[in-house]
Amino acid sequence: MVKNVAMRILRSEILRVVGRRLFQSIPVLLGVSLIVFTLLNILPGGTAGAILGVNATPQLVHALNVRLGLNHPFFIRYFHWLWQALHGNLGNSLLNNVPVARTLGERLPPSLEIGLAAFCEALIFAIPTAIAVARRPRGLLDRLNIAISMFGFSCPAFLLGILAIIVFSVKLHWLPATGYTPISDGLGPNIKSIILPSATIAFGLFCGYTRILRADLVDQMRGEDYIMTARAKGLSQWHILIRHAFRNALFNMITVVVLNIGTLVGGQVLIEQIFAIPGMGLLLISSINNRDVVTVQAEVTIIACAIVAANLLADVLYMVLDPRIRHGRIAS
Repeated sequence: MVKNVAMRILRSEILRVVGRRLFQSIPVLLGVSLIVFTLLNILPGGTAGAILGVNATPQLVHALNVRLGLNHPFFIRYFHWLWQALHGNLGNSLLNNVPVARTLGERLPPSLEIGLAAFCEALIFAIPTAIAVARRPRGLLDRLNIAISMFGFSCPAFLLGILAIIVFSVKLHWLPATGYTPISDGLGPNIKSIILPSATIAFGLFCGYTRILRADLVDQMRGEDYIMTARAKGLSQWHILIRHAFRNALFNMITVVVLNIGTLVGGQVLIEQIFAIPGMGLLLISSINNRDVVTVQAEVTIIACAIVAANLLADVLYMVLDPRIRHGRIAS
């Protein structure tokens, strides 16, 4: 009975927080879309010039601007795009007149698969590594992990990707160097095509997650009363680390994972270029170079929505993990 009441209270608190966060995200998304639209319109050059080339005459550029609707004032074009987007229409690409929603639907799966694989790989290796090194701080395993993490922090992702291609593709011939194979063409070829790009991204995430979680675990094991109580009961070090300290050390980890959503986008743009992955990152770069405002606007808005959703998920996880947040002592 008490458990059912607690679950109902938790659900109501989660719904309250979700509703408030969704309402607060509206001006954020509007601000992001307006800033991106403004920046794309003040860049030198234009879409018509990018389509027609450097030898295009002013008359041809003007005629194409009129045909694409780029001759209208800035705010009229922005509010027209916003009105269409609110009704589920992301518009057509200014370069090939293909619906942007169709293009994003084709480019999203590779980026989403590689990003999720990178996050899973990083967490799968970071969590047990952090627990292992936290059991004996400053031990041999901890010092080895520090050396690996320092290498990961100092080595740029593009250099790591090039090294991975040289070793595993050129020298050993284990994995394909570039390209992406969809799951519909076979699970084995699909996994092989995403191993190198996802591992390149995951290595940097692994280094950060390991150090943060290790530091929080060590702090929990040294200064918390509940740890002393668990030790007084005769519980083993492993049991205390996994069953007690780990849960309370997750808060900073969750925050960092959420913040990595934004940084992952920037890193994935570079990785997709190196490995020739036909994903969102490659599309974003080409659309910016060609001044395809409609495509860039839609893609950045989707990325912003993903970041807002990740922050919302983090708030929910905080409430599940910490009763103080659950009862509104911190969240409100």
